[in-house]
Amino acid sequence: MAAPFEATLPRREPVAAPPARLALKTDGTPQGLLDGAWWPRSRDLLRELPSLMDVLDPLWGRITRIAVNPEHWLFVPHRVPVDGHVVKVGWFTPEIDPHQLLLLSYGTGRWDLLVIPPETATASAVRLMTAASDGDGSPLTASALVAADRAHHDVSAAERPLGPDEAWEYEGGTSPDSPAVPERPSRLVIGM
Repeated sequence: MAAPFEATLPRREPVAAPPARLALKTDGTPQGLLDGAWWPRSRDLLRELPSLMDVLDPLWGRITRIAVNPEHWLFVPHRVPVDGHVVKVGWFTPEIDPHQLLLLSYGTGRWDLLVIPPETATASAVRLMTAASDGDGSPLTASALVAADRAHHDVSAAERPLGPDEAWEYEGGTSPDSPAVPERPSRLVIGM
């Protein structure tokens, strides 16, 4: 008698989500309107928020609530399951900047992140992340930062010659203003 043949299918291993692309101000740099910048890979909050929480929960304490402006998101869920807990999500149209994410950690604090549109070119995203997480703190709102970057960099690098300082930086030099001894970094960059 022949044994029945059972095909065994390969087990699908869970694929780890890529780390969040994030730049944050370090402790002791509370200036400005933003605490950093987040560059999600899509406009799907259900998919993007867990990797963001994986980074932020250990740094800032468990994030319990998030508020967004729904203008740039495909769907805003009311709750997002995140590694053993649920993050409540609210949306507010006039109260929250469309390019901002407000995060609350129960008993710990509030943080505001610039949300860089997923389709943003890498060079622009890096500039925006740097501006939002700068230790001196930008006085601009999230949308004003995005608009200023677009207006300043609409002309492509190929269409305009580099200035002397830009050429020096591009070729690996340092500007005359650069300190000789590196200071304590004013930002933490993750996932770039």
